[in-house]
Amino acid sequence: MTVEPLDVAGHADLLHAWITHPRSVFWGMPDADLDTVRREYQRIDANPHHHAWLGRLDGVPLFLTETYEPAHSELADHYPVQPGDVGMHVLVAPPDGEPRHGVTSAVMRTVMAFIFTDPAHHRVVVEPDVRNEAIAVKNAEAGFVVDRLIQLSDKQARLSFCSRAAFTASRLGGASGPDGVRPTAGAAAGADGSATESPMTPPAHLAPGPIAAAHRQLVAKAIAEFSHERLIQPRPDDTLPADPGGDGYRLTTDDRVAYRFRARRYALDHWLIDTASLTREVDGAPAELDALDLIVELRETLGIPAKLLGTYLEEISATLAGAAWKHHHRRERVADLVHADFQTIESAMVEGHPLFVANSGRIGFGLADHEAYAPEAGAPVRLVWLAVRRDLSTFTAGHGVDEQSHYLDELGAETLHRFADQLRDLGLDPSGYRYLPVHPWQWEHKVGITFAADVASRAIVPVGTSPDRYRAQQSIRTFFNVDHPRRHYVKTALSIQNMGFMRGLSPAYMRATPPINDWVADLVAADDTLRDCGFEVLRELASVGYTGDAYHRSGAPVSAYQRMLAALWRESPVPRIAPGQRLATMASLLHRDRDGTHLATALIAASGLPAADWLARYLRAYLRPLLHCLLGHDLAFMPHGENLILVLADHVPVRVFMKDIGEEVVAMHDRELPATVERIRMPVDDDFRALAVFTDVFDGFLRFLAAILDADGVLPADRFWQLVAECVRRHGDDHPQLRDRLDFFAPTFRHSCLNRLQLRNTLQMVDLTDQAGSLIFVGVQENPIAAAAAPAS
Repeated sequence: MTVEPLDVAGHADLLHAWITHPRSVFWGMPDADLDTVRREYQRIDANPHHHAWLGRLDGVPLFLTETYEPAHSELADHYPVQPGDVGMHVLVAPPDGEPRHGVTSAVMRTVMAFIFTDPAHHRVVVEPDVRNEAIAVKNAEAGFVVDRLIQLSDKQARLSFCSRAAFTASRLGGASGPDGVRPTAGAAAGADGSATESPMTPPAHLAPGPIAAAHRQLVAKAIAEFSHERLIQPRPDDTLPADPGGDGYRLTTDDRVAYRFRARRYALDHWLIDTASLTREVDGAPAELDALDLIVELRETLGIPAKLLGTYLEEISATLAGAAWKHHHRRERVADLVHADFQTIESAMVEGHPLFVANSGRIGFGLADHEAYAPEAGAPVRLVWLAVRRDLSTFTAGHGVDEQSHYLDELGAETLHRFADQLRDLGLDPSGYRYLPVHPWQWEHKVGITFAADVASRAIVPVGTSPDRYRAQQSIRTFFNVDHPRRHYVKTALSIQNMGFMRGLSPAYMRATPPINDWVADLVAADDTLRDCGFEVLRELASVGYTGDAYHRSGAPVSAYQRMLAALWRESPVPRIAPGQRLATMASLLHRDRDGTHLATALIAASGLPAADWLARYLRAYLRPLLHCLLGHDLAFMPHGENLILVLADHVPVRVFMKDIGEEVVAMHDRELPATVERIRMPVDDDFRALAVFTDVFDGFLRFLAAILDADGVLPADRFWQLVAECVRRHGDDHPQLRDRLDFFAPTFRHSCLNRLQLRNTLQMVDLTDQAGSLIFVGVQENPIAAAAAPAS
């Protein structure tokens, strides 16, 4: 197939016959005469933002396609047009004789590949008439996802999008890829019909303004967190007199470079830097802030191994790129997020991990992947589904889960029939296979290559994409079902390097995950105190993994290659909330918009409650259950902001859901456990056990919230920690038999430093078989509730 610029004069008769054919009713010109058709395409030919192309099969005209710039069309009033968007229409010639099977699919594949030959095109936009079911099917095959219905001047339309990555992962794109089209001479994908290469346009977010803002924020964060972990020590600087932004400080990174800034210092060695005050000097002259330069300047101080310096710098670069993208594209104001739904808040968040400097590494994602799969992009994703041989795979179900019913509930009967038909078309028996969801990136970059032999032997068979649309969560590889929110989350293996780990999933590890979740969920549900707090866990209730590959057969130690093909399903919180309640990931409490407004501050204001009352209710929902699990059951979670989902009522947290149980929960005792749960045992001493609160809650989250509320004038930091102390004390008063098990009012506790873990080994921060032994401690921290232990007056 070839594509060429339309010759209006030479092709007018042909176009008229195609467009007025009864099969072309949705083209909107059934009664047009020849002159009307000619004038319409002369108008398009004269429009610099709209182009028409003729497609041929072996030299014979076969289809018409149009490309246009949505920003210069009626669509601009219906959605926020992004750089790289290109609109598309396609019309296949009515059949001459008997219809030929597969022609329309081949045309769609050719048109999409033709558009994506231009590297400036990142996403295709279509708006077919809602009555046109046939084209809706072809759009879905090409990877399009319906965003919503819109009313245009001449029709009600399905506004739909398809990114480059989504097309490549689709049934049509995967069949040929972008080499399936051959533009004829003079028919490059550009608008002018010239044969020259299309110019490269820099992504809009990789421009001086957004990247400078990203550098400033990341340099401030790096100085704050490296100071917190006692890697560096800024000195007072009298040249910056104190003002509401804090006292003046100076940091000298080497003999040539100095940084000056204002900062407020809080409990737990927390630095709140006034980013606007931050300046840099090189050899005494003003210089631009550069997060990469800061790491290079401090490389010896930070102790990064020479062989891993490049990897850490790449994670810093990717974190910068992500921050620049958010700065350019995400303009939601906190005033809007106060009332927003769960997934709007999820995608609007600036970051999920406040203490890690390189927290958005995503090594392996390209520009198109970021647009398609990054949580902040908020793009809907259809998962790729593989059929894998039953005898070469495992499926583990939790309580109340049956494999066949599970797939029926998640996919629906129609999709299961479609998948089975795909297998039968290949001469395979569907009963010999089960289904495994895969991240589209993983299919294209790993499964189709790393498991090529397994695909060729039909041990792995791609059967299509999911009927439902999903959105990536802050954890990147976990997806929320936006079409059916009551259906489960899907967590997939994703072989990218991010924040100190390759984000794979091990089939062997996944086999134990549902039993562990069942055991924890039963324990939580049976406890009166936890029920009274409304504390619940979201069970990971089913898992699937493929083990038939050579990497498993080799018997080699577990590596990234054995963590590429597995998935699990986690319960959705949506069915568990009452009318009038809504959800928000706890990390969003630390979110700040471009105006500097914090979501936590806005929620408190919107609630109408005194700040102390709001915080006390939040602590009862969050801290009290964690204390009780630790003291009553020696059970510790990883309760950082991404792992907790708040239930809000009238803008107040009333209870929480804990998630990521299988990989994060620890039983800190040596008592008997079921054999299926033995993996989570980690006997430790009392000092270490208390760190589950001191490090993971106080230092890992509450110190950030305390500084925000103090700096915003909402609640003084001393009063904040008094309320934390009251929460701890009240739990002890209510459970005197548990009160003395651990001393949460000790004057100090060991200072565990998490950035140091990543700096030591950015490829794998922690040995998962010895997590306690992997930690790095530097001195002690003063306990902020020891000083606040006395009841408030």
